[in-house]
Amino acid sequence: MKKNKIAIAAFLLVLGLASLACTVFVGGPAYPEQSVPVSTEAALSAEQMMQAAQTAAANNGLLSLTFSESQMTSLLAAKLAEKPDPFLTNPQVYFRDNQVLVFGKAVQGNLEFNVRIVLSVSVSPEGKPAIAVVSTDFGPFPAPEGLNGTISAFLQEIFTGALGPAAISFRLETVTIADGLMTITGRIK
Repeated sequence: MKKNKIAIAAFLLVLGLASLACTVFVGGPAYPEQSVPVSTEAALSAEQMMQAAQTAAANNGLLSLTFSESQMTSLLAAKLAEKPDPFLTNPQVYFRDNQVLVFGKAVQGNLEFNVRIVLSVSVSPEGKPAIAVVSTDFGPFPAPEGLNGTISAFLQEIFTGALGPAAISFRLETVTIADGLMTITGRIK
């Protein structure tokens, strides 16, 4: 009888220590059924497209960029991979009905959960991108403080990187988001 109690206590101790060593998935919003492929090739093609658009804009003053979900997902994954402790892993970016939907996984302590962030992107009166968080779903947790600023800064960084030195004199005219594509058009003054 004493051996059974010691064995049970040892088992519970080992089980408790093992649970501390791993993360536990606690839910959150479900990813869409169709996943977006992530690749270094898609990120590279987006960067090459941005460079070509800069060259064309320098010649004729017009800039037009069309990003696919795969390109934007791959760019986001690459940017997050550069950070030592990214707030999101396994990102997926979807362009649907004039909104950008960003899904990912987040870890808080030993808990892992899915995240969904819905953004609207429009043109400000000054001709700059106006990025607003429409909604967030962080599973059982409240959205982290400063999330809107972090996401807006990331998208602004991609936007500014796409324009390079021309960003200062660029005036955004349209942002169209539909059917898996985001198209940005504008003029350099």
